[in-house]
Amino acid sequence: MQKTTCPLDCFDGCSIIVDENLKLKGDKSHPITQGYLCPHLNNYHKFERIQKPTLHGKEITLEEALEVLKTKLQQTQAKDTLYFKGSGNLGSLQSIPRLFFAAHNAHIAKGSLCEEAGAYGIEEGRGANLSLSPTQVAKSEVVIIWGRNPSTTNSHMLGALKGKTLIVIDPMKIDLAKNAALHVQIRPRGDIYLAMLLARSAYMEQLEDETFIKERTENFEYYIDFINAIPIRKLMDKSGVDLDVVGKILSLIKGKKVSFLVGLGVQKYAHGHSVLRAIDSFAAMLGLFGKEGCGVGYISDSAYGFKSPFSAKVNSVLLPTVDFSKYALVVVQGGNPLNQMPCTPKVKEGLENAGFVVYFGLHVNETSKVADLVIPAKTFLEKEDLKLSYGHEYIGYMPQIVENDIGISEYDFCAYLMQSFGYGELKKPSEYIQEIVASNSMQKEDMLISKTYEHIPYEKEFYTPSKKFEFFDEFYDEEEECEGFYLLHVKYLKSLNSQFEPNQYLHVPPSLGLIDNQSIKLCTDAYECEYIVKNDDRLRDDCLMLYSGHKDANMLTPHRVSQEGLSAIYQETKVRIG
Repeated sequence: MQKTTCPLDCFDGCSIIVDENLKLKGDKSHPITQGYLCPHLNNYHKFERIQKPTLHGKEITLEEALEVLKTKLQQTQAKDTLYFKGSGNLGSLQSIPRLFFAAHNAHIAKGSLCEEAGAYGIEEGRGANLSLSPTQVAKSEVVIIWGRNPSTTNSHMLGALKGKTLIVIDPMKIDLAKNAALHVQIRPRGDIYLAMLLARSAYMEQLEDETFIKERTENFEYYIDFINAIPIRKLMDKSGVDLDVVGKILSLIKGKKVSFLVGLGVQKYAHGHSVLRAIDSFAAMLGLFGKEGCGVGYISDSAYGFKSPFSAKVNSVLLPTVDFSKYALVVVQGGNPLNQMPCTPKVKEGLENAGFVVYFGLHVNETSKVADLVIPAKTFLEKEDLKLSYGHEYIGYMPQIVENDIGISEYDFCAYLMQSFGYGELKKPSEYIQEIVASNSMQKEDMLISKTYEHIPYEKEFYTPSKKFEFFDEFYDEEEECEGFYLLHVKYLKSLNSQFEPNQYLHVPPSLGLIDNQSIKLCTDAYECEYIVKNDDRLRDDCLMLYSGHKDANMLTPHRVSQEGLSAIYQETKVRIG
């Protein structure tokens, strides 16, 4: 029996017990895992992996594959080489190939298909994006679940929600909404307006924490002037929430320990950074930072305070809108841009016109199928690594548990290239791990945690230059009123983005009168695509929904990037039924 940590892109960072047959079980002694695992890990060995390297569809040896890559790198100018890394594995050492591509002077894709717009807004107000651990949420009295579905994306948070008063704010009626004290079926894109409406109403009812505001914040007067200048009718219309509902929310949270669990859905827009800034500002107005059982939780900066041994000065290009056709050599690691990047038609065109495409990863996907060279990676059980969670404070070690001849680790991949090009030798994996751990960790009850969480986040200070929370007082919403449906992009229980078992339906509200399994066409001004329908009574009448990982999930998403945070903006365009 050995212990390791889940590497998947998830809040939970589960601690795992691996038996002699490599069966994975939850670690009962871990404060987060508490003895159970998610469906992905419970079925991990059932998902087929890439066993052999291929060149133009024909099997070759690993040695031959690496030689082909080396030759292509030698024959291609650095300015015509692109390195694109995904998030299929979040182990710290998965970023080590960056050292080679930086030394090689290649272009490296920078930005996010995930959380960075919202993270940018949080950092504007707090200075650092720290996590709200389930251990703190468990001490709350009221939990506001805003654009997040813990049952799907954060299952180990569910235990912390037991016995709490729940308020769910979501365009969909998620399962937790069924037994919540209140479900606010907000208009998509309306989150920023609801945050301001709540703050304005709270100020009218004198619910602000005057001591906290005076001692620990800046710009409150400007913030209040700003939100008071926006007509209440506009805030209600834009959010789709009336004052009666706002009053119910305020009555439920008044005088209580309140935690906000905020998901990615609220920031998949051009102004996504401002949405998180507005939610944070409402919470700060109520004095909900630096106190037990209080705070705003989002996808946090897991590496905050830790040394980053793989950082380097690079030639960067914008990841969400990168044009692959500009490169003679494209290396994709642990990602699936042909499914997950916005505007699939442009991505497909780019990859088709790229000179030579390399896919380095675990599973067959849309991108691996069009790659010229496929190099299999090792699983998390077959290499040494470290996991820093973006959902809690615990650090997870990942020892090598099994050996085999399948694939190559990211470390060995990088070491081979560094040596081949004379760029120097790497340290041992264990040395990098020790370096990261030593930079910002401490013992807590026989476990390693980030030293940043020795105290309750923001208990002593914020991380802005002023050391105070800074309220927001401006934003720019680019939305143009137009006909059509909001197309929501949602996480699915049985898949993790395009990994595992994606759902392949377009979910529609029953009010449209469509028939299950009927084929319909959706279109924008630029593109159109056919989908198979499934009725879903959880949706608002003005919403359609695709789960992330659907084969055509991004056929209609815009080829644009957020105002701040260099992030994709999946829900910025309305669609029409053609």
